[in-house]
Amino acid sequence: MRLAGQTAKVTRRTKRRSGGPGRRLAAAAVIALLPISACSARTPATSQQPGVTKAVPAMRTPASELRAFYEQRPDWSDCGDGFQCARIQVPLDYTKPSGERIEISAIRLPASGRRTGSLLINPGGPGGSGIQYARAAKSVVSERVREQYDVVGFDPRGVGESTPVHCMTGAQLDKYVGMDSSPDSPAEVTELDNASKQFAERCEAQSARLLPHVGTADAARDIDVLRGVLGDAGLTYLGKSYGTYLGAMYAELFPKNVRALVLDGAVDPAMSAIKSNEVQAKGFEVALEAFAEDCFLDGACPFTSRTVDGAMKEISDLLARADRQPLKNDLGDGRVVNEAWTVLGIATPLYERTAWPQLRQALGQAMIHGNGTSLLRMADLLVDRRSDGTYSNQTEANMAVNCVDHRYPTSLDAYGKAADAAGKMAPHFGPFVMWGSLPCAYWPAKSAEADKPIKGEGAPPILVVGTLRDPATPYEWAQGLAKELTSGVLLGYDGDGHTAYRSGSTCVDTAVDDYLLTLRAPKNGTVCPKAT
Repeated sequence: MRLAGQTAKVTRRTKRRSGGPGRRLAAAAVIALLPISACSARTPATSQQPGVTKAVPAMRTPASELRAFYEQRPDWSDCGDGFQCARIQVPLDYTKPSGERIEISAIRLPASGRRTGSLLINPGGPGGSGIQYARAAKSVVSERVREQYDVVGFDPRGVGESTPVHCMTGAQLDKYVGMDSSPDSPAEVTELDNASKQFAERCEAQSARLLPHVGTADAARDIDVLRGVLGDAGLTYLGKSYGTYLGAMYAELFPKNVRALVLDGAVDPAMSAIKSNEVQAKGFEVALEAFAEDCFLDGACPFTSRTVDGAMKEISDLLARADRQPLKNDLGDGRVVNEAWTVLGIATPLYERTAWPQLRQALGQAMIHGNGTSLLRMADLLVDRRSDGTYSNQTEANMAVNCVDHRYPTSLDAYGKAADAAGKMAPHFGPFVMWGSLPCAYWPAKSAEADKPIKGEGAPPILVVGTLRDPATPYEWAQGLAKELTSGVLLGYDGDGHTAYRSGSTCVDTAVDDYLLTLRAPKNGTVCPKAT
């Protein structure tokens, strides 16, 4: 499971909750989420007889068979702070539209001025809640765009409030997230292998009927139903991180229904799952080096050396120390701050440059005083663990979507070799990201298609945005997606952190807003300067 997610959330939740520092890891699933929204109804998944099934490949169901879904008129009701919430019915299996139905939860903030249409938004993941993301619409989307467009968020199928995947209890997730995902011995490899098998088995036991149908292609079909329900002739969409893959898939399935797609922090669908893990691990390594270089400019920098290489060695020493003997945990929840939780705590603030001061402080506490409490708090943000020990379902949904979207190796030896190779290129993150995909080797719902380029032939210009030092979705992914799309337009940003729109760059914000409002895309290959 990839480390992925959306920007601007880590910092806000870190400050609020900790009072200080705040396409894949076994210790990791993925996103910082906003507070639980008012639309909290859930449709539980039921189990079926276990057995290997295949995810449904791309297909086109005749419009007549789906007309009832497109013509439904849901009851949009007030759900606080000016938002309206509703539930939309869609087929569980699009090859059997007259069969079982599931519900998709949606939320919208009506346009503040003269309405032009709807802007659907997705924060990434997979597993991120679009409902919670939409609750932050006033910071996620500019005032210019909100004046003309309703901002609409939704939880994709299997996520949050939309017929969610369920697998494990909070205590079981604590154990799984804290597994040693950088095994140093055959015994540790066996322990990790057993934990990965149990993850897959528990998901099958609780969500077997749902697992084959949570892939991105079906989520894209749900988007088209939602577009029809909203009354929009064409889709206007802002997707970040994994949300770029969802948007690109929509363009592949429904190119004639595209109005404007902004794909920010892009994923490259043509890249194999193992190669994507490798590239992402390198992206986090680059971001960590950028953090270390910036740290030297601050008097509170905890590194005793004054070189990037020296700082990286000090972080390696901290991880080795946590692997031998866990750091202190002042939260009193019984968890040990081992290497896995420490890696997660370091990765979290790399998503957003404004969180780097908190990382400096947390590393100082850990390296000088042996206290990992602040790192643990930041790790909790990434896996969306609540203070009462419960989790959202993003960890489970992330794994479920990734495992049916991509083809993964099925042998333990293949993961070991891939982890060794990744560790040489990205020593702090490579093994964690690579071993984190191991449950997919045992997943009961297998991918029906190989990873391949998405072209979106027939769609109008699609804006792909990439940040040069993005840790979670490296810039080369944006370059790849923009090149593969028949009508892709690449906009780069010479910055740090995950995703670019609304992250402080006036250049990026203006280009994206102009495209959404007027369909005027920037010149292909434009790179916006670093924000000051």
